[in-house]
Amino acid sequence: MEAAAALGGPALPAALALLLVLLLLLLAAALRRAATPRPPAATAGGPGANGQAAARPGEQRKAKVSARSRREKPQQQQQQQQQQQQHSFAHRLLVAALKGHSGAVSCLDFSSSGKYLASCAEDRTVRLWSTRDLAAREHRCLRANVGLDHAELVRLSPDSRAFIVWLANGETIRVYKMTKKEDGSFTFTATPGDFPKKHKAPVINIGIAETGKFIMTASSDTTILIWSPKGEVLASINTNQMNNAYAAVSPCGRFVASCGFTPDVKVWEVCFGKNGEFREVARAFELKGHTAGIHSFSFSNDSRRMATLSKDGTWKFWDTDVEYKKQQDPYLLLTGKCAVAGPCRIALSPDARVVAVASGVDIVVYNTRRGEEEERFLGVHGRCITDLAFDTSSRYLVSCGDRAIRVFHNTAGHRAVVEEMEAMLKKTGNKATRERLEQQLSGARKALAAIYGKKQ
Repeated sequence: MEAAAALGGPALPAALALLLVLLLLLLAAALRRAATPRPPAATAGGPGANGQAAARPGEQRKAKVSARSRREKPQQQQQQQQQQQQHSFAHRLLVAALKGHSGAVSCLDFSSSGKYLASCAEDRTVRLWSTRDLAAREHRCLRANVGLDHAELVRLSPDSRAFIVWLANGETIRVYKMTKKEDGSFTFTATPGDFPKKHKAPVINIGIAETGKFIMTASSDTTILIWSPKGEVLASINTNQMNNAYAAVSPCGRFVASCGFTPDVKVWEVCFGKNGEFREVARAFELKGHTAGIHSFSFSNDSRRMATLSKDGTWKFWDTDVEYKKQQDPYLLLTGKCAVAGPCRIALSPDARVVAVASGVDIVVYNTRRGEEEERFLGVHGRCITDLAFDTSSRYLVSCGDRAIRVFHNTAGHRAVVEEMEAMLKKTGNKATRERLEQQLSGARKALAAIYGKKQ
């Protein structure tokens, strides 16, 4: 041990000294590199001696592109909005384009009296248009503001003194009352307290019974709720249709109906007692015959006729004036073919003479006597059509989808009246009946002549 220590004793300090010298040399070299200034080209983003400096210009370009794209996105959205706003459409049967909303219109509703057309849009307003002005150059309307929200659906009360809306963000019903001021102007006031939230899925439609006894809301699951006008749930209906695509209250105020994934339309009667108290919701009848799910349906004004639109590419016209309490089923009167691309809606004229089908941005009009196509309107709106309806007199057809509401002459209805009156004149011999029919026939012919500007 002593020999080994003696041999390594003098060698160890020498090795440490050598290691210390090497460390000092490395430290000096590192300091010189740190003190050396970088080439100006590398700091300016030009090609450097190493890979990192060469990659920086590319990173800067990417940063510039991403910043440019962030600036361009709002511009693109603004351009799209301008295109939607500037969407032009012309047709010889176009009566008017009602312009006033600054956002896309989502829903339309005619009053029972036929005096008003209500519309709601993303611009947080509800507008009431005077139907007397539809054919005029200027279109008067009343505006109601929806505070801190916007209405997706709107329905006028039977007396046109109030309306209800479905709030997009609040997800509930709100009631607005219309009062007339001393100066003749109108004001809209929301009643205190919205309806309670009961639906667990998005609401697809609302309705008010013509009797004023109940309000309906339907969601996209399988739920339909029947409410009192004060916001109390009277009944809940499970449609058992996998999902609800559409639901509505009949114009007579007796029925509610729904359609969806299954190839049928289910109709219920909302029953009240003699004193006006709610009794029950009873199954009335079903419309069966389609081979695929149903997009939409529509009632005639007296609820004696219905029209349905299916994913199977057909629309059907039904006689629903049956004794359903005696298990009598509705009669299928007619089946027609139609396009069902994109969102689809069907509207039956109040007099049941005409059917209009909206598919995407197009509208096709058919007669219900033979199912023939009468008119075709292409590219009506800049966005898919969200609502379609006839006015209570069956004179006009209205649609919405972008910021404008387009109003069309219902020439198919006038032609149907002419054909119907001519056929009835041939069969009747009664003088008073003939005079009445001739008067109606003359009125329909004059209406067509005024629309086309020539004799029919």
